[in-house]
Amino acid sequence: MVTGIHESYLAAGADCITTNTFGANLGNLSEYGISDRIAELAESGARLARQAASAWTSQERPRWVLGSLGPGTKLPTLGHTSFAELRDTYQVAAAGLLRGGADALIIETCQDLLQAKAAIIGARRAINAHASAGDGQADVLLIAQVTIETTGSMLLGSEIGAALTALEPLGIDMIGLNCATGPAEMSEHLRYLAAHSRLPLSCMPNAGLPELTADGAYYPVQAAELATAHETFAREFGLAMVGGCCGTTPEHIAELAGRLRGRPLAPRRPRPEPGVASLYQHVPFRQDTAFLAIGERTNANGSKAFRDAMLANRYEDCVEIARAQTRDGAHLLDVCVDYVGRDGAADMAQVVSRLATAATLPLVLDSTEPDVIGAGLELLGGRAVVNSVNYEDGDGPQSRIAKVMPLIREHGAAVIALTIDEQGQARTADWKVAVASRLIEDLTGNWGMRRGDIIVDCLTFPIATGQEETRRDAIETIEAISELKRRYPPTCRPRSACPTCPSASTRPPAPC
Repeated sequence: MVTGIHESYLAAGADCITTNTFGANLGNLSEYGISDRIAELAESGARLARQAASAWTSQERPRWVLGSLGPGTKLPTLGHTSFAELRDTYQVAAAGLLRGGADALIIETCQDLLQAKAAIIGARRAINAHASAGDGQADVLLIAQVTIETTGSMLLGSEIGAALTALEPLGIDMIGLNCATGPAEMSEHLRYLAAHSRLPLSCMPNAGLPELTADGAYYPVQAAELATAHETFAREFGLAMVGGCCGTTPEHIAELAGRLRGRPLAPRRPRPEPGVASLYQHVPFRQDTAFLAIGERTNANGSKAFRDAMLANRYEDCVEIARAQTRDGAHLLDVCVDYVGRDGAADMAQVVSRLATAATLPLVLDSTEPDVIGAGLELLGGRAVVNSVNYEDGDGPQSRIAKVMPLIREHGAAVIALTIDEQGQARTADWKVAVASRLIEDLTGNWGMRRGDIIVDCLTFPIATGQEETRRDAIETIEAISELKRRYPPTCRPRSACPTCPSASTRPPAPC
């Protein structure tokens, strides 16, 4: 039966078919007590799709299998399950799909950004393991599609900007929308992605909003209407993959294939906006009317009120301190729980699990311990900043930077890089620039980060002590900042304010 359904869509002209494994995950199968069959069902589903696609493949026209990973019914942001458990079971499902012959993995109908991140990280681990075992290539495409409700946000309130900021750094190859609504309700969200995403875009709407009838759900958008909408989206937003979700039939796909197959991609010139995100919203690093303000009152080393509340387990008071900083105009919140004699990972989990939903601002996770940073990252659906990385103990395999950077990269966080090396905190402008340049080249060249996601802190000792040895510290710091700005020009300014950008009619140069 499943193979027959696959074949009907291939006959209609589909280039890709998705596996019948949307529910082969922890949430769905655990409700029936068969979560131990995730791998079996994922692999079986992929083999059925592979069999059908291979039968329709020719030298002139390949057909592809997209291994489907659905959202399940357990949302980690709401505490239904742990991030680690969800990530690991997604890895099991993804590995099964790859063994069964999937060409790509598609994480679809994402409702909770933390669930999407768990799925992406689990899938990426499976892809890497598959390649390391000699069973396939490490360049298996990884696609993520979020679901925006009629409210204009994801189920937990995430705007499309937050979704792009949180998911793009995780190493996905395509981002898009599917399910929940028809094409009409997706237009503005696709417009945002087209304007800001570096990645190719996909769109798989329902055949309209479902209408309940005596015979069940009825989807009102007919094949020609869906194809017309996709023609407009492809032309205006440069879509790279189009299709249909709930309520779409082989007739819908046949109409799509007839109108869109073989058309060249419409060019896009996205303007990425480096920044971070809470669960709810994107916050750019470059503020138009102010400096980027990081609230420090949620730092146990700088705020007695926060420290006392944390030590007394009065976590609602910790949340209220964070909310007060939001009202006072902070853009980000620095969260530091390091305190002698305490379990930092446990404290970070207690604080961040509450701030992840109760605070609307992105977080700066501030700790010297990688396990404490990891505890916070596993609870954030948005994108965090990690404070900090430096070369205090060098850059060897046992150094702190070597231990924390794999966590930062896997979770797609931004970083604050401090001008400290094996000799100590840099004091002169030349020393600060040398350390900062070493960090930038290391983070971009060896760890795959973008320059726009690195915040360099040139550091200075207190400058009002009257001590002769610190008299020039402020001047040296300002001179270092000036030189770094010259060497590494900003990567994200509005076109009207960027003297290095050409007119809108031409492609921006590489630094942009």
